[in-house]
Amino acid sequence: MDPETLWSERRHHRGRPPAHTREAVVATAVGVADAEGLSALTMRGVAAALGSGTMSLYTYVSERDALLELMIDAVTGEQPLPPPTGDWRADLAAFAREQRTLMHRHPWLPVALTGRRTLGPNTLRALDHALALLAPSGLSPRAGTEAFALVSGFVASHVGYEVAQQQALGTTGDVREFAASNARYLAAAVASGAYPRLAEAMAESGAEPPDADETFERMLARVISGLG
Repeated sequence: MDPETLWSERRHHRGRPPAHTREAVVATAVGVADAEGLSALTMRGVAAALGSGTMSLYTYVSERDALLELMIDAVTGEQPLPPPTGDWRADLAAFAREQRTLMHRHPWLPVALTGRRTLGPNTLRALDHALALLAPSGLSPRAGTEAFALVSGFVASHVGYEVAQQQALGTTGDVREFAASNARYLAAAVASGAYPRLAEAMAESGAEPPDADETFERMLARVISGLG
């Protein structure tokens, strides 16, 4: 996979004009991954969803890994990039929340990001925007890039865990039943006296465990507070 060729606006085709656009192929691939996960993302599967032959896909993209790079960048372009307010911590937190929303919309994205090898134009635009958000922090551009990577890595890891939990537990009823059972188990374990430090932590957090949004916000605040 050659990044210069992958992200080039000029793509040459031999023979007859292509029946589809590369954007249509990528959009179809995103739909396949959204519905069935990355395990279903094969050149044959995307071709079937597109209604074309498998070999014809190579007119638009050289291999599956290149297609995945295009998909990552395409969905990254969905994230809104509002102008900075000057409050860099609040702006960065808002950016992270939008990332979380995007990754839940495309549950395959956290896993795909771990294997990403190049940055497309939408990703570069998002990075440049994040550096603009961080400008008031006083961080150098390099340190700002590292800070952005840290926050984005936290979001991807957290959403990956959330998605895995949702997939493992299934329906809303299953989630609620598991949460109630787990809460009873932890309460009994703490009451045994075998885990005194855990008991202190649970006492501090209150009787009711925080929901997913509250947990995310608490952890995000800790990550951002360590910057600058």
